[in-house]
Amino acid sequence: MAAIVKIGLTGLPSAGKTQTLIRIIEMLEAEGKTVGGLITEPIVQKSHRMGFFVVDWATKKKKRFAHVSIKSQIMVGKYGVDINSLDTVGVAAIRNACQNNDVVVIDEVGKMEVESEKFIAAVKDALDADKTCILTLHKKSRNPLLQDIRRRDDIRILEVTPVNRNLLPYKVIKLLKGELL
Repeated sequence: MAAIVKIGLTGLPSAGKTQTLIRIIEMLEAEGKTVGGLITEPIVQKSHRMGFFVVDWATKKKKRFAHVSIKSQIMVGKYGVDINSLDTVGVAAIRNACQNNDVVVIDEVGKMEVESEKFIAAVKDALDADKTCILTLHKKSRNPLLQDIRRRDDIRILEVTPVNRNLLPYKVIKLLKGELL
């Protein structure tokens, strides 16, 4: 990679942000880069999204983070949110990636995740670290963390759409190599 690059992938729900990020990770790993951080994985039952797992990309450890059956003080839409799962798996994954990997990934900085103060701190630390960082960002949230990320001069925001999501990973790899400015 040419330099330290920070990229935010944004888009509407179900636009393909996570799948685009996973494809970028696979391409980076094929080039010998080490990647760590947090990925969210949907919990689908009978073609319906019922919730999300939080997954440590490096260790593959995962915990149920949000689900329609969780009774919680924190509700985002129909999902109850288990902040402890995010803090123990997701935050630890981000912090570990900042210490041990070439690239830090954070999927997603969204409405559920910003309910955790530890998550917010870990995201800020990752963005301030001398590491390449790729995040997926909730498109419409006006949360202060998301607004701060969007205002940063050192982050390139790209929108994922159903039309560009198959080509976007190649563009991101070129950006990481300094081939596109």
